[in-house]
Amino acid sequence: MGRPGLHRRQLLAAAGGLAVAGSLGFAALGTGADALATGGRTRVRFWNLFSGGDGANMIAMLDAFRKAEPGIAVKDSTLQWGNPFYTKLAMAAAGNRAPELGVMHLGRVPGFSPGRLLDPWDVGLLARYGVHEKDFNPALWKRAVIDGKLYALPLDIHVQLCFYRRDVLKKAGLLGADGRMVPVTSTDDWFGVLKEAKKATRKGLQTIGFWHNDQNFQWWFFVAFYTQLGGTWFDDARTEVTFDTDKATEVLEFLRRHITDGYADPGFGGGAGAEQFVNGSPFCWEGNWSVPVFTGAKLDYGATPLPPVFGKRATHAESHSFVLPHQADRGGAPNEGAHRLAAYIVRHARQWAAGGHIPAYTPTLSTEAYRKLSPQNEYVSAMDHQATEPKVWFAGSTGILAQRVGPIVVSSTMGSAAPDTAARRMKRELAALLAMKNPMDGRTAAQGGAVA
Repeated sequence: MGRPGLHRRQLLAAAGGLAVAGSLGFAALGTGADALATGGRTRVRFWNLFSGGDGANMIAMLDAFRKAEPGIAVKDSTLQWGNPFYTKLAMAAAGNRAPELGVMHLGRVPGFSPGRLLDPWDVGLLARYGVHEKDFNPALWKRAVIDGKLYALPLDIHVQLCFYRRDVLKKAGLLGADGRMVPVTSTDDWFGVLKEAKKATRKGLQTIGFWHNDQNFQWWFFVAFYTQLGGTWFDDARTEVTFDTDKATEVLEFLRRHITDGYADPGFGGGAGAEQFVNGSPFCWEGNWSVPVFTGAKLDYGATPLPPVFGKRATHAESHSFVLPHQADRGGAPNEGAHRLAAYIVRHARQWAAGGHIPAYTPTLSTEAYRKLSPQNEYVSAMDHQATEPKVWFAGSTGILAQRVGPIVVSSTMGSAAPDTAARRMKRELAALLAMKNPMDGRTAAQGGAVA
């Protein structure tokens, strides 16, 4: 993860080290020259949380923008990923020290007090720079709109995927004529696939790695399969919990079965699943950010959205998006520069796709260059089957919802709590969260930032 105040040259050096290890799949990136040495007349400060391969890709796109728009000097700063980033951004906005442009996970936007800590986008300005609502997936754009105003400009969606080894599945008779994994439409189908794959797996390797002891991943997987079942969270007014404990129990039993039936080994938690996949394990449930890692390892592999075991296609999705942190005097050339920069990067996200993310700007998806990307071209359909967290202030990446409910999912998956008991605990936690006041109300950001 990125470090606070990480200099661009340091980040490029770190990225270069990763490339040697085979985890970055792209060519040399830009000059790395200091942002303020461009002689640009308009300064745009840009805070982001991208490190590793994502950070290197973002720097390449920023350098391309600097070349295309020499009149705008971009000062980019990479801050520590997660709550430290959100805390600093909230405090800067509350204290009128915010940058012109920032990045935020789309699920965190409702909790960031739009109108107080965030300023709305000028859709007219975005249109002037080539970005229109019609160029985005409708569901994705809708998530970015609050009280009729656009508060986030989506850059991508990043999804949880089912990675599979073609060499192992071919041996197990689980590849179709198209070289892709056989279709799965039920839990019986899925566990049948795992059973056959296990027979073709080398001793010492688990059949699937799925981060069974990690609260974030287990929560993301739960969201996906609960959505497949048509489960809901709250009523439209966000005053009552509509969480279905029967459906939740069904999902929790499904996740738990991967361990009880011997397909996931409790001794191989966390990142060991990806490591085992590189070494020959047939399956791994991971985020799309693992694409450069597996491609760099020269594996013969594919990747699909999480299997629709409950009949309906849905895979967990989040989105990196651009936001305008609140400035009391927002406007003029710096604000226009922020709109121009964000629009440029959204429209030129081909390089971003190399990191595994699905570009939010749909014209990119129809280009010949994108269609040739593998395995991205296999899971791009996830754009139309997004399973997202509820649109509430306590949701979103590293948010309170995952912190409170994720460990409950893990307790069921790992066997320390019965699935039905865990489902009831989840509903009680949802009710408690719904009754809480958002600490990021724009007035108490300094106190609330550390927990939001």
